[in-house]
Amino acid sequence: MNGTHAAHPYDDRRARAASRAGPLRSSVRSIRRDRGLAVNVVFFSVAVALTVVAAFTSDAFLTQANVTNLLSQMVTNGLLSVGMLIVILTAGIDLTVGSVVALTGIMSAGLSGQLPLALAIALAVLVGVGSGIASGTLVARFALAPFVVTLAGLTTYRGLAFVYSQIPIAPTSPSFLWLGSTNLGPIPVSSVVMFVVFALAWVFVNRTTTGRALVAIGGNPEAARLAGINVRRHLVLAYGISGLTAGVAGVILASRVGIAQPSVGVGYELTAIAACVIGGASFTGGRGSIVGTFGGVLLLGLINNLQNLYNVQSYWQQVLSGLIIVTVVLARRAGAGEGGGR
Repeated sequence: MNGTHAAHPYDDRRARAASRAGPLRSSVRSIRRDRGLAVNVVFFSVAVALTVVAAFTSDAFLTQANVTNLLSQMVTNGLLSVGMLIVILTAGIDLTVGSVVALTGIMSAGLSGQLPLALAIALAVLVGVGSGIASGTLVARFALAPFVVTLAGLTTYRGLAFVYSQIPIAPTSPSFLWLGSTNLGPIPVSSVVMFVVFALAWVFVNRTTTGRALVAIGGNPEAARLAGINVRRHLVLAYGISGLTAGVAGVILASRVGIAQPSVGVGYELTAIAACVIGGASFTGGRGSIVGTFGGVLLLGLINNLQNLYNVQSYWQQVLSGLIIVTVVLARRAGAGEGGGR
């Protein structure tokens, strides 16, 4: 015996099958990416088509007042959707954001009359960050289900908003209204903030080690852990970012409306989730698109704006929005999934 063994025929067949499977899997992934990109292009094309149709059918659509109104209305959902996507990339969900908007909005409005404005806003936003860190800690440290943790947070932070004030609070500081009411031509300053947040989020997810780690955790947390990624710390960070964007959204909304209410924000988390799903996010984690999410925010904003211009009754708006979300999800599945570029 020379110490070697002849290869078993089964081993040869398995090796040949494996060699063929690699290129096949790569080809399938490539096809899915191409289909996902095609679906993204379709949705952006639909948004452009809606804009063109509205321009020809409504004299009010392209007026500066309506453009400014559209951009302003997109801000809250845009900010919430960015944070929501970061969490969804980790295979999580954050149902607290609507309640955090109410809590941080009413806190910032109330504190603005008692403290320097910058400090009042900073404290309110820090409360938002703290809410996210609390959710992330419970999910990461104690392995609790994100849905359960954030559902509990939804009721807790809503209750705290009413504890802070059971009646609406009108900010007494004129400077507080600047962020939500000032425009640069037809573009609100608050929309500039939203655009900057989207740009920073794109860089974070696609060009930083931490952002890529979050995507890796969503794809396979055990593989991420074995690769040396601190899964717990990154999960806390993801929820903290969601709390941050919700806190900023709450301050801007109170500033834009000119009054903060503890009852505001009901259902905002669902609209943010819808924008992420339209943009290609997957609840299984590891898949999502900053650009696609912005497209989802834009599409939902256009649809709501057009329905208001055409005086569609509110309950029909809800029906139409639900049908659109279902249609989009089906289109994503037909396009082989949540893909496209980030």
